[in-house]
Amino acid sequence: MDNEYLKKIKKDIHKKDKHYEFKGLKVFASKFLITVIITITTLIVLKANPKLKPSFHEKVYEDNFSFAYINSLYEKYFGSSIPFKDVFSFLDKNETVFNEKLTYKESEQYLDGVKIVVGQNYLIPSIETGLVVFVGEKDGYGNTVIIEQQDGTTVWYSNLKSISVKLYDYVKKGSYIGENKDDFMYLVFKKEGNIVDYKNYI
Repeated sequence: MDNEYLKKIKKDIHKKDKHYEFKGLKVFASKFLITVIITITTLIVLKANPKLKPSFHEKVYEDNFSFAYINSLYEKYFGSSIPFKDVFSFLDKNETVFNEKLTYKESEQYLDGVKIVVGQNYLIPSIETGLVVFVGEKDGYGNTVIIEQQDGTTVWYSNLKSISVKLYDYVKKGSYIGENKDDFMYLVFKKEGNIVDYKNYI
């Protein structure tokens, strides 16, 4: 009797798992379909109205177009920043649980930004939620990650020894970006192409 009861429970659990798995695939398919429809609609509109192309190019490629803001709207209404994120999240088994605030011991002006002393092997958190728009070397700054925040401000995190984010990653406030080299790092804050005072942000 007990064995039969256990078998029934296992069968019920298996049915529920299948139900949630199917539901997850339906949600993914809906998100993917919406993304495809938006992309195709944009292409059709641009093809039908050649006069819109210069304006579209200017807004997307030349103006300070906030992809981070658009991404945050997508996440708000569709539940995740990228349609593939939920489906393939099982591939990223080494995701670090991290939610910290940037702290430092002292600061001084450096080139276009600020040099802050944070200590050896400091785990650098993202100051705000945003989109990674650059990962690489910058003259005078070393290894750099640039994140475009939702308010349109771009932040350079420089003098890094290791980097844990990739280009076009969507990072939440407090997420782990990487480790600093030596005991300091550089920060640069820009908005609409202009340098802004770091004291307004940290």
